This record gives sequence, C-alpha cells and structure tokens, in this order.
Amino acid sequence: MAESKIDQEAEDRDPTGTVIAEGVDEEPVERNRRTYSGAAFIFIATVATVYAAFHMLALNGVSVSNLTGIELPFLPEVPLETWNFRIVHIAGALALGFLLFAPAAFAEDAPGEQSSGNRIVSLVALACAVPALVAGITAIGFVGQINSGELPEMGGLTTWAAFPGTEIYAAEVYWFGIPLMIATFGAIVLGWFERRPRDAFAASDIVLVLCAAVVAIYLIAIYDTAARNSVGTPFVPIGVAFAATAGSAMILELTRRVAGLALVVITGIFLVYTFTAHLLPGILAVQNPYTWQRFFGHVYSDAGILGPTTAVSSTYIILFIIFAAFLQASKVGDYFVNFAFATAGRARGGPAKVAIFASGLMGMINGTSAGNVVATGSLTIPLMKKVGYKRQTSGAIEAAASTGGQIMPPIMGAGAFIMAEVTGIPYQEIAIAAIIPAILYFASIYFMVDFEAAKLKMRGMREDELPRLVMLMKQLYLFVPIIILIVALFMGYSVIRAGTLATVAAAVVSWLPVMMVRLFPDSLPAAAVSGMGPRAILKAFELAGIMSIQIIAVCACAGIIVGVISLTGVGARFSAVLLDLAGVSQLLALFFAMCIAILLGMGMPTTAAYAVAASVVAPGLVQLGIPQLTAHFFVFYFAVVSAITPPVALASYAAAGISGANPMETSVASFKIGIAAFIVPFMFFYNSAILMDGTWFEVIRAAITATFGVFLLSAGVQGWFIGGRPAWFLRVGLIAAALFMIEGGLISDLVGLGLAVGIYFIQRVVRPNPGATIPVRGAD
Repeated sequence: MAESKIDQEAEDRDPTGTVIAEGVDEEPVERNRRTYSGAAFIFIATVATVYAAFHMLALNGVSVSNLTGIELPFLPEVPLETWNFRIVHIAGALALGFLLFAPAAFAEDAPGEQSSGNRIVSLVALACAVPALVAGITAIGFVGQINSGELPEMGGLTTWAAFPGTEIYAAEVYWFGIPLMIATFGAIVLGWFERRPRDAFAASDIVLVLCAAVVAIYLIAIYDTAARNSVGTPFVPIGVAFAATAGSAMILELTRRVAGLALVVITGIFLVYTFTAHLLPGILAVQNPYTWQRFFGHVYSDAGILGPTTAVSSTYIILFIIFAAFLQASKVGDYFVNFAFATAGRARGGPAKVAIFASGLMGMINGTSAGNVVATGSLTIPLMKKVGYKRQTSGAIEAAASTGGQIMPPIMGAGAFIMAEVTGIPYQEIAIAAIIPAILYFASIYFMVDFEAAKLKMRGMREDELPRLVMLMKQLYLFVPIIILIVALFMGYSVIRAGTLATVAAAVVSWLPVMMVRLFPDSLPAAAVSGMGPRAILKAFELAGIMSIQIIAVCACAGIIVGVISLTGVGARFSAVLLDLAGVSQLLALFFAMCIAILLGMGMPTTAAYAVAASVVAPGLVQLGIPQLTAHFFVFYFAVVSAITPPVALASYAAAGISGANPMETSVASFKIGIAAFIVPFMFFYNSAILMDGTWFEVIRAAITATFGVFLLSAGVQGWFIGGRPAWFLRVGLIAAALFMIEGGLISDLVGLGLAVGIYFIQRVVRPNPGATIPVRGAD
C-alpha cells in the first residue's frame, strides 16, 4: 500500500516516469505528535522559534539587550553560567516536548469530542496544577531569600542549612518537595489515561510544563549557594533530591514519548541497580547502599544529567540541528538525493547505490540512523524492489547506508561532539580521523550491493528515468554551506563559530538562484528559485526547536545512566575485567568490549549508545594502553552499528516498516551487508594509520590495502568475485585474504595479496564448479 502510494505520487509529479526526489527535507509527523492550528499553532511555533534562537544567540554571546540596547530585567543575561544554561536547555526541551508529543499515539479515527470519562481525567489532571503552583511559589520564595542575603554565608557562598528540624528543611519538604512530587507523578500517570483531540492541549501536559519550570527555578536558585559543594554527598539538600527526582521522571517520560521504551527500560535497569548494588555479587557489588537523597542529588549535576551529554546537546548538537534546519529550508535534502540519482542511478542495481550516496550525504544533516532511513528510504526502497532486490535486502541496504551517515565527516551525527567533549580531543582531529573508516564502511556496502546486483543480473536505471545531471550541476552552490563549515574548522575556528558561519551561509546561499535568474533568465529551473526571507528564517528556527526535542531528551536520559556509572564506579570495575582478559589475550579483551558496546547500544539512539558505552568500556581500553582516540572510536563504531545488529536494530526496523519485510529478516540482512563495519574498528588497534596517525605513506598504504581487503571480504561474503561465482573453498580463501589485508602489516599484506592472486588464477584457469557445496561428513 505504501509502495503504490509512493509510485502514484511519483507519476503525478512527472508523467514521463522520471524519478525526482521531493519532500525529503520534510519532517515526518510522528503518530503521537500534536498538530495544532490557529492560535495554538502560533503559540507553539513561537516557543520553538524562541527556544532555538535563544541557543544560537547565547552560544555566540549575544543577549536581547545587546541587540536592542534595552535592558530587560526579567530576561537572563548572556552568556549564562554553564550550569544555569544547561538547566534552561533541558527545561525548555521538556516544556516544548510535553506540549508537542502526547503520551500515546493518536488513532486515525480519533473523536473530536471528549467523553465524560476523559473530561473527569482532565479535571483531575488540572487539579495537579495547584500543588505545582505551591511548589513554584515556594521556589520563587527561596530565590528571594537568597537574593536578599537573609541566609548565612560560608566562604563567600550562601549556605543552605537544609537539615531536619530547620525552618528551611520543613519548607523544602512540605511546601516544595511533596507538592512537586504530587504534581509531577500525578500528571505523568493521568497523562496515560487522558485523551484529548490531536489539535488540543492536554491538562496533564500543561501541568508537566509547569513542573519543568519549577524544577529549573529551584535548581538555578541554589546553584550559587554552598549547596552545590554537597552534590553527590550524603549532605545534599533535600530540595535538590526532590527537584532531581521530578526532573528525572519528566526526562524519562519525554524520552518514552519521543524515542520509545528501549532507552527508558535500560535506564530503569541502571536505576534499580543503584539501589540494589550492595546486594549483588562480584564486580557489580558496592560496599554501602545509596540513599535516595544522595543519589538524586548526584544525578542532576555535572556528573550526570548536566554532564557531558547535556553539555554537548546544549552546544554543538543544537547548533548543528539549527544548521540542518536551515539546509532543509533550502531544500538541500531533495538536492542531495537527486544528485545521488543522477550520478549513481545508471550503475547496475542503481537505486541501491543511490541509497548509499544519498544516505551518506543526508547523514551530514540528519543525526539519527532511523531518521535517515525514513528521509531517504521512502524513495529508494520501493525503487530497489522495482529493479529486483528482495524486500528484506532493499530495507537492509537502506538501513546499513543510513547507519553509516553517523560516521560520515564532517558532522558525523551527535556522537562525534560527545567524543570531543569526553576526550578533550579537538573536533577537527576526530573528523579527520574518521575519513578513512567512513570510506571503508561505504565502500564495503557499495561492493556488497554491486555484487548482489551482479548475481541477480540487474540493470541500472535508464537515462529518461533520472534527473538531468547537467541541470543539477548548476546548483552545486548548495554545497557551499558545508564547504564553509569544513574550511572554517580547518582554519582553526571553534566548532560553534564555524557552525554559525555555515548556518548564515545557508541563508545567504539560498538567494544565489534568485540573483542568477535575474541575470540569466534560463539558467535554472523555476523550482530551484527561492530565497530565505524573514519568514523562512523564522520557520527554520521553529523546525530546529522541534527537531531538537528528541536528541535533547535522549542525551538527558543517557546522563542519568552516566550518573549511575560515575556514582557506583561500575565502569571502573568493567575496566578491571578488560585488564584481566587482556592478560590472556588483547583480542579477547577487544571482543568483550565490542559485545558490551553493542549490547549497551541496542535499541538506543546513537548519541545515548555512545555516551553510555564511553563511560563503561572506553576507560578500560585506555588502561590497556590503547590511545584515547582509538579507544573511543572503537566504542563509537560499535555504538553506531548497534542500529543494524540483531535482535534490536532500530534502523533495520524502520526500513522494514517501509519495505514491508519481516523486521528480523531485515536486521539479519543489514548485519550481513554491514559486516565490514564490525571488522573496521579492529583495524584501528592493529594499524593506527587508518585513523590518520602516521606518515603520509603509511596512511595511503593503509587506506589502499584496507579498501582492497574490504573488497575481498565483500566478495567472499556475497559469493561473487571478478565476474563469476566462486566455489565455497574460494570464498573461504577470499575471506582469509581479506583478513590478512585488513591486518595492516607489510608481510600480512603480501600474504593477502598472494592469496587473492592465487584465487583469481584458480577461478579463471581451473574454473571449479561454483555450485559445489561444503562436504558434510557421512554424505555420499
């Protein structure tokens, strides 16, 4: 049904049958996203626009008073203190997320009127606003007390003597903490039962917005007090524990709404572990149990939710989401896909190769594997099926290619920014180191789909089925913002400044076709002529605000897990296990690290997967003596490929939804197509030149031999080698030769090359029967 609809839309767009991508840049509307109209839409659009624009201004040190010359005392000055900025960042995402995403999916035939039962639930939910307001008024009172200097000071900082029996303690518990908990958990639970029309606000969500604001006000109020010194200790103020508990609950609920249950369940397991670790044996055990107050006082700090994951989401990630939104407003996504069709569509199995190129290009402006699948797969998967690929193979190719978008420089999805934050390695070095691994990944997928097309004797797409390359070449200026980004980074500009320049360039570049058409009326098609005026720029900021919700929620949720790991020290104990394994075999230790990274990443978005794996696995690899960049790239790669690893493969499941294939079959097929990605990280360990660590000769030799090794591996796995099907023993030889080439040493390269030449000679001269099967003992 979905396929025929896409085909019909394509015919409606162009009766000649030419494939032209349109709508790739349009954000899909999730089944639980509210679709407002009228005043409600204007309100939400304004909030999203202000939220994204605030980040752009704050990151560049610009405030409203700087822009207007008018002092507005109710607005915070820029730059904000780091902790406060991250608190506002999360609170804004929570508020916008609860207003936009409902607790459950909307039915297609949902009634426009509420039933009497639903009205009662809404009224009860609205009643939860009363304790939320009580907590908010109390929090504002605390702000007044702190600002008035009524509280005693210690070492120049206001103390927060929140011990049992004090007046402040009683106020925090009875007038702030308990009302906040009632409002938060009451609204979350009632939200599961409240059913409102898709274009209407829900009372429970409004209460959650209020609770998010109360948590932010309280945490910002106490940051400049001595209470911050007690974070993570048994002496943390009781109000911090209440605020952190409510904040964590809201983060988990929003993550469930926007990213599904997988990450929430994994986070829940870590939370249960925190309070039961003293009962567990072996490396999981801790000496003393943790109290609720100590843990939640720790988790909402820079050691947890406000730590590295939120540091990155509040700076680099949201900046590049704004950049991506500006590119989308310029219809760059459509251009990328059309450009891929024009350049690769003629090759055998053309749509599959288009999927590879388009997904790699879209990966630069799309931060999630599953999102990349939806953006490009809705066009490429039906076309792959049409030229002869099986349903599961079509989905698997798109899933594997879209996953590779996360490792494609220069942006590399959000994980690279977290790597820069965690390791302290400049982002530029990380992007450069990723070049050869990204080439190897996409080269392996290209070989896999090419050999599959050769086996099935597929053709490429006809000239009249493709966009005209000559016309697309006239729009190469659309690559200018990305080129400016790369150049600015390598000129030494900060990531924030480079991203800002690239974003401004996207708006400026959108006016180039307008100028060209005025000078040369027939130079460009009418569809290419557009310029980003004030309305389009505001729309881009609105889109960025909405796009950022999922990744911010995921990063904050991952921060809870990071907080558990940092408090319990479980990561250090895993490192000890790796050291013990390394005493037996370093390869065994790396294999164990791979399994843990994939296991932790299953069902989780790339950002969260890498953040958690980097806390658990990477420190152990560094203790083995592996360079920090190599260790983190090792973990990052396996966190990325967890999206195509059975049994939980988010990208494969998204592709299966489009192709109509069985999700498990699709995930197995995508695992096979992306098999080289599971070997590339081991190359880092044996040959650091693949990460640009070495002389130019070493780097070039490593790139050439590794690419040839990937070619041999793909030939062995797919069963196609230089124009024919090899016998089973030749396929085994090809895989062995590939492993020798991939190892990276001079001797191993010569052995691998010799094996490849021998196999080619046998296939061409001896010509063994390709249909022969592997002999089984006892067979006739």
